[in-house]
Amino acid sequence: MAKKITERTEDFSQWYQDVIREGKLADHSPVRGCMVIRPNGYALWENMQDSLDQMFKDTGHENAYFPLFIPKSFLSKEAQHVEGFAKECAVVTHSRLQSSEDGVEVDPESKLEEELIVRPTSETIIWDSYRNWIQSYRDLPILINQWANVVRWEMRTRLFLRTMEFLWQEGHTAHATKEEAIQETEQMLEVYRTFAEEYMAMPVVTGVKTESERFAGAVDTYCIETLLQDNKALQAGTSHFLGQNFAKAFDVKFQSSEGEHEYVWATSWGVSTRLIGGLIMTHSDDQGLVLPPKLAPNQVVIVPIWKNDEQQQQVLNYCQEIIDELKALDIRVKLDDRENMSPGWKFNEHEAAGIPLRLTIGPRDLENNNVELARRDTLDKNIVNRKGIAQNVDDLLDTIQDDLFTSAQQRIRDNTHNVDSYDEFKDVIENEGGFVYAHWDGTPETEEKIKDETKATIRCIPLEEGEEGECMITGNPSDQKVLFARAY
Repeated sequence: MAKKITERTEDFSQWYQDVIREGKLADHSPVRGCMVIRPNGYALWENMQDSLDQMFKDTGHENAYFPLFIPKSFLSKEAQHVEGFAKECAVVTHSRLQSSEDGVEVDPESKLEEELIVRPTSETIIWDSYRNWIQSYRDLPILINQWANVVRWEMRTRLFLRTMEFLWQEGHTAHATKEEAIQETEQMLEVYRTFAEEYMAMPVVTGVKTESERFAGAVDTYCIETLLQDNKALQAGTSHFLGQNFAKAFDVKFQSSEGEHEYVWATSWGVSTRLIGGLIMTHSDDQGLVLPPKLAPNQVVIVPIWKNDEQQQQVLNYCQEIIDELKALDIRVKLDDRENMSPGWKFNEHEAAGIPLRLTIGPRDLENNNVELARRDTLDKNIVNRKGIAQNVDDLLDTIQDDLFTSAQQRIRDNTHNVDSYDEFKDVIENEGGFVYAHWDGTPETEEKIKDETKATIRCIPLEEGEEGECMITGNPSDQKVLFARAY
């Protein structure tokens, strides 16, 4: 049987690790801080990737690929950018090894003339290419996305949420006007919000980061923020308006329709495998993984039960008929006809893997023309008629998707607080956690004081306009309440 999963209320961090282990999503790797993504985890990422990729293409973007290695001099060209990533970079200094008494060692004669940075993000090398691609306004806009891996030398890591190497997509666009670039930034934020809420069933708040939380080299960083079951926040995606910073750093100009030479305007935007961590912490329970049907690698698992060879063939034929009907509706279905495991073992395994629906079929079901149907999210079981089973399952998958979102939305509402005084703020942050809306005067000094004293950060300045008020600390004017939380 599966190992016991630690209860969330007992040790949330260990519960998270247990869910990943029992769901066979990922393992720690021999390289500290990196992970091995197992087939279950990678299939989940592929479904995320496929859905997002189509959304990107529907908004006019194309995929391309740029090198993993970036010349060190490229990072030096944009001051804020290099400062933001300097402490996270992995640096390649030599090009080969040689034999030694201990096995191999770096060949000192292979030192590179210029060190190479293992990609922490690709703005610099992409903008070097854009300089060659862009001459005229006719070359704009450029709407490029890249699916890739990146390396950021993290000291404290956690599977999916923060690892030294992770998978992501990064969009990089170039525009003729500031207005077009801002529109692109906002459009991609909306793509991320739609994906998070409609595919991941994960409610989010959209907003703009403060200057201290902004992406290195950006003019503005837009974000989606969610609240997880331990009442900590997670930044689930970002979209950056880069202004003309990278265009100026890499001398990327275009000739306008009026014949003037102008710097282009830029955006970048990305989400990563940390979405899997967010998904786990949003929906899963003490039995293991819970997956929204739209992203689940297998939406339905069928477990057949028989006692003898004659029953086996009859039951499997019955199952195959149902499988054909489900596949006709594009439902992803798996048949678990392994003979070396008991039904109870299989049930536990599929619950831990988060498969949204389980159909159990035995000889008695054939006699009564029935199917036992079990929901993963509620663990409810029902006997349903075989007739119309495919449409029944399809409708139920939609219901589960909606119910997961509604449940997560209600949990966030229940753990969202509005405060006016700093004493009340500190009490809520320390004893309850969750999202906290409070007035802030907009100064970095006040923001830093709150962070130092409470470990809470401003997650975003919400896009929805709020009422004016007074900062909870200084009493100075505040345009609207901002969103605070302790976060991953």
